[in-house]
Amino acid sequence: MTSKSAFTEEEWDLLREAPTAAGMLVVTADRGGMIRETFAMAKAYSEAREQHGESELLDELVAAGPKRGRRFHSAEELHDQSMQRLRGAADLLRQKATPEELEDYRSFVLRLAERVAGAHKESGEAVSERERAAMGEIAATLGAGEA
Repeated sequence: MTSKSAFTEEEWDLLREAPTAAGMLVVTADRGGMIRETFAMAKAYSEAREQHGESELLDELVAAGPKRGRRFHSAEELHDQSMQRLRGAADLLRQKATPEELEDYRSFVLRLAERVAGAHKESGEAVSERERAAMGEIAATLGAGEA
């Protein structure tokens, strides 16, 4: 099992920033609901804490809580930097963690994104087309469905 001690401080920060980055990609995919969607991110961490014991790495990660990234000057910068963090986190876990731990991390990030997307209706839809597109991009970047 991989634990926090396997990572440098900078690497650990990246692993903590990536889920928040995924949530912010979904929050900013469509207008409205920012408060509800932000609370949904916190709820995703709370729910993950309740599943304590399934993955040491994920236990330590959710116990540390979300880490905000930097401030962004544009939606494009938020998108590009968030995708870079997600890609970097997945690559790092491929190098240092087990395939099961990588899958646990992916699942956590995708559940967080889904929870955020479902927190507020946009244009009468539970999950908007833009939110679905953001979640698809997040899943692809994390390598969801890899063998």
